[in-house]
Amino acid sequence: MSTTSRTHTPSHTPAPDVLAAFEAAKGFMPRGEGLALYGAAVEAGALGLPLLEVGTYCGRSTVLLADAARTAGVTALTVDHHRGSEEQQPGWDFHDPETVDPAVGLMDTLPTFRRTLHAAGLEDHVVALVGKSPQVAKVWGGPLGLVFIDGGHTDEHANADYEGWAPHVADGGYLVIHDVFPVKHDEWTGQAPYRVYQRALASGAFTEVSECDSLRVLRRSGAGI
Repeated sequence: MSTTSRTHTPSHTPAPDVLAAFEAAKGFMPRGEGLALYGAAVEAGALGLPLLEVGTYCGRSTVLLADAARTAGVTALTVDHHRGSEEQQPGWDFHDPETVDPAVGLMDTLPTFRRTLHAAGLEDHVVALVGKSPQVAKVWGGPLGLVFIDGGHTDEHANADYEGWAPHVADGGYLVIHDVFPVKHDEWTGQAPYRVYQRALASGAFTEVSECDSLRVLRRSGAGI
C-alpha cells in the first residue's frame, strides 16, 4: 500500500511531547497515518470550525486532533459509545481484556480515554460525545472543519457514520477515512471503509487530497454526499 500522496501530503508535525503521548496511548493507528491525520487536522483548523472524529476508542488519534484544535483555537469532538467495535469484543484478535468493566462485564474504554487526555494535557480542548454515532449525528446541527471516520467496520456502521457526519463537512473542509483497504485481508480489514471511500469520491462532493497507507484524506469540493 502506497504512502505517497496523490497531490500533496500535509507537512505539519506535532511537538515531541504530543507525538510521545500519541505513541504511548492504547490504539491501533501507526505513526505515519497519525502524522497524515494531524496534517489534515491542522489545515482544517484554519477554517475556524470544530474537528470531529467518529471512533474514540482510548484516545490515541484524539491526542493529535486535540493538539491541532488547540493550535487553531477550535474544539476537537470525539464520538463513541465506548463499548467497543465488533472486532474488539471478547474472542476476537483486537480484544483487550484491560478495557472490560468488571462491574458490568462489558467493554468501557471511556476511563482509559480520559486518562490518555489527562496525561497529554489536552482535556480542555476536547468534548467527548458518548453515544452511538447515528444518534449523536441526528442532534448535531453545525458545520465541521474535519470529520474523521474511524468507527465500526461493517457496511451498516460505516455507511451510517458517513451519512450522519459527511453532510456537516464545510466547504473546503476535510473528510478523513481510516482503515481503507482495497484488498481484503481478513474479516475485519477495511472493506466497508473502502466502500465508503469509493462512495465519497463517486458523489462528486469530495476530492482526494492524499493517502498514507490505509488513511485517505478528502476535501469537500461540491455539494451533497
